[in-house]
Amino acid sequence: MRIGLRSGIAIAGVWLALGPAFAQSNPAKQNPGVAQSKNEIAPVPGANSFSEAQARTLIEAQGYADVSPLMNDHRGIWQGTAKKGGNKVHVSVDFKGHVTARHE
Repeated sequence: MRIGLRSGIAIAGVWLALGPAFAQSNPAKQNPGVAQSKNEIAPVPGANSFSEAQARTLIEAQGYADVSPLMNDHRGIWQGTAKKGGNKVHVSVDFKGHVTARHE
């Protein structure tokens, strides 16, 4: 019984000590707009907590200009149009902050 209790306490101590380090190593928390894995395809549907102004700022930070008014669709994805390099593109921002663009 004592061995089990000691082992449990040791595991809990390691988990508490390393937990913050694992949370800080999450690339999505450090770099919004960067997919966590190559299997993840943006835009990812989900409950969006960004305002239109925040979504616009994320789009502009990726080098887009002349961003149209954005609409939040039923999947929680902000969508609109913008220009980059003289080309007009359809842009979107998902709930994780991923910015995607495709030609119209």
